[in-house]
Amino acid sequence: MDWRDQGILLSTRAHGESAAIIEVFTPDHGRHAGIVRGGTSRRLAPVLQPGAQLDLAWRARLEAHLGSFTPELIRSRAAASMSDRLSLAGLNAVTALLLFALPEREAHPALYARTETLLDLLGQVELWPLAYLHWELALLEEMGFGLDLRACAVLGAQANDLAFISPRTGRAVSAKAAGEWADRLLPLPPCLVGQGPAPDDEIARGFAVTGHFLQSHLAPALGDKPLPAARARFVERFARRVGLS
Repeated sequence: MDWRDQGILLSTRAHGESAAIIEVFTPDHGRHAGIVRGGTSRRLAPVLQPGAQLDLAWRARLEAHLGSFTPELIRSRAAASMSDRLSLAGLNAVTALLLFALPEREAHPALYARTETLLDLLGQVELWPLAYLHWELALLEEMGFGLDLRACAVLGAQANDLAFISPRTGRAVSAKAAGEWADRLLPLPPCLVGQGPAPDDEIARGFAVTGHFLQSHLAPALGDKPLPAARARFVERFARRVGLS
């Protein structure tokens, strides 16, 4: 059994004396693990860094086996991720959430494309937080917990004052329809429905929304595993960077 694909390196761990087990996210084969012979060597260790874009050849005797990878570097993102602490925290959050959420060997090509685009923005601190926020929305959508922010859940498309999100259904609610229930709903930051620039405090409110659905909807569906700490560290570092904590 063998195949060839591109992939984003999510994690590396030592295996035996000189090998490494890596996990990658590929467009056609999803999250996939394999052994790299000599993966801890001076030649390959600098290549096998989280976020690296790799050309991958995988081979195993049977499809169910762990198998082995032969990786070739397409481009490294190490320099961009190390350019500042927020970028490194962001990369760690992305790789940790993918390892947390993705089932093994299940293709998610649309999410893969979004992830590659996001990681190519590493180091562009002015663009990264909002791009990352929209990536979390895409992750929720791909995992079956997407937010429906197109129209008011109560009044439909006629409402033009969307201001809240139901924490239970993920649907938008207008200010008029919310009424006395407003304090039980999540505020809807405009940056969740627009692609343009957004102030930092608005992006932080967006992180609170996506964090709720990651914690209260996605995590229970995965057996109540705790969300990766890397996600909280990124959000906290962003808040400190912009003076919100």
